[in-house]
Amino acid sequence: MTETYPWRGRLIAAHIAEQASMEMEELAAAHMIAGVGIEGDRYATGRGTYSYKPHEDRQCTLIEMETLEGLRRDHGLDLAPHESRRNLTTQGVPLNHLVGRHFKVGEVVLFGGRLNVPCKYLDDLLGRPLFNPLLNRSGLNCRIIQGGTIRPGDVIEPV
Repeated sequence: MTETYPWRGRLIAAHIAEQASMEMEELAAAHMIAGVGIEGDRYATGRGTYSYKPHEDRQCTLIEMETLEGLRRDHGLDLAPHESRRNLTTQGVPLNHLVGRHFKVGEVVLFGGRLNVPCKYLDDLLGRPLFNPLLNRSGLNCRIIQGGTIRPGDVIEPV
């Protein structure tokens, strides 16, 4: 069954970190591996903070650019896309509404598995009080259903 939604967004940035606590690296192109994660990312290789508790919805994480802008506007907190520790930064995409739904980023198909929950780890890592401001808008954890290569500027839309 195909459903239509009145939105169409785009990918702003893609990031990975080789292992837990390492600075996120911005990618010109991200190679998404179905059922695994993003090539070279800590969760694809089992070197992430929560890798000891594997979960299929941790293959790729997303956050809205609108959330980062809202942190600045509403709380006076600057958080750059790479500092969010999420893999993909989106614009114009209602991430909270994609739980349980398939959607495309360029040629890649993702499944919105569950909302991301903020953790004090980010507060400690960055030395900023982000936990409470990120409640209910900390992003989306996804499974990679159909792999491929994505790039900033790619269209994001429902399947």
